[in-house]
Amino acid sequence: VQLQASGGGLVQAGGSLRLSCVASGNTFNINTMGWYRQAPGKQRELVASIRDGGVTSYADSVKGRFTLSRDNAKAPMILQISSLKPEDTAVYFCNAELLVGRSLTKMVYWGQGTQVTVSS
Repeated sequence: VQLQASGGGLVQAGGSLRLSCVASGNTFNINTMGWYRQAPGKQRELVASIRDGGVTSYADSVKGRFTLSRDNAKAPMILQISSLKPEDTAVYFCNAELLVGRSLTKMVYWGQGTQVTVSS
């Protein structure tokens, strides 16, 4: 599985962005996809995830501002971000987890990061 992330940029506080992650390859075995972010000097953290079937979950810090969607196994994963805050500034990475084989071994794939910068 290959992941291609896009959509980052520089916005003012209160603005919006739309991040996209396109998966290619064996996308039908994807169990969960998500967006992580990593700010300078901080650990990478999970922002939002979507499971096969469409169940989403969000970090408390982004609830009500971030909306994650993916229409089907071939569709891109979209993170709609609104009411951006300076503390949302980070490199955002998309992630896909697959369960492979009879033992359901977890395989994890990462896309390249896309920079989101929010000015105050």
